[in-house]
Amino acid sequence: MAWYLSPDQNLLDKPIDKCLAHQLKSSHKNSSLPSKPFFHLLPYHINPNFPPSLLHLNKNREKKLNNMGSDTETDKSAQKEKKKVVALAPIAKPLAGKKLCKHTYKLIRRAAEHKCLKRGVKEVVKSIRRGNKGICVIAGNISPIDVITHLPILCEEADIPYIYVPSKEDLASAGATKRPTCCVLVLTKPTKGELSQEVQEKLVSESEQVSSEIRELTASMF
Repeated sequence: MAWYLSPDQNLLDKPIDKCLAHQLKSSHKNSSLPSKPFFHLLPYHINPNFPPSLLHLNKNREKKLNNMGSDTETDKSAQKEKKKVVALAPIAKPLAGKKLCKHTYKLIRRAAEHKCLKRGVKEVVKSIRRGNKGICVIAGNISPIDVITHLPILCEEADIPYIYVPSKEDLASAGATKRPTCCVLVLTKPTKGELSQEVQEKLVSESEQVSSEIRELTASMF
């Protein structure tokens, strides 16, 4: 693309290619157009002194470019939607809906903030076997599923409510980690240290609310 002068020696407000410049020269033989292009100028609108035919030609070119841009945008949006479609494991039941997911992620964020969260299969299993109580949240898009198949059994034996969420990436972001997480265990007390009474009450109340919603969902399934 290059910049050229119009017949009245005003600098054009938009870059044009060599083909369009050649047509401009041929339509204005008596005018003196510079042979060298001018660069480093910002594109805005075409100079209105163009002949109508050339303006029409350039508008058609703009429409084609805009259509090409819109096609690429729609392709990108379609690809994003395909990525959003998550392949859930067949054992991902009970699966949290939008409302329960929102409450669960909020509880996980609060627990991670006050160090009342166990992340990963090893830490969760170790914590459950040590007798710690809480809420187990498992990602439903884990592959292979053998990694998490034993977790529901452990939770049922220890009388710990568990729930599946659609995405391991969302679970990781709620738990303040960059790597995708298979599962987390939300505790009401930190393993080391103590929380203030106000923070403890908030964490316990939110945990009880999410736990009751999970039990209601589980009871409706069976």
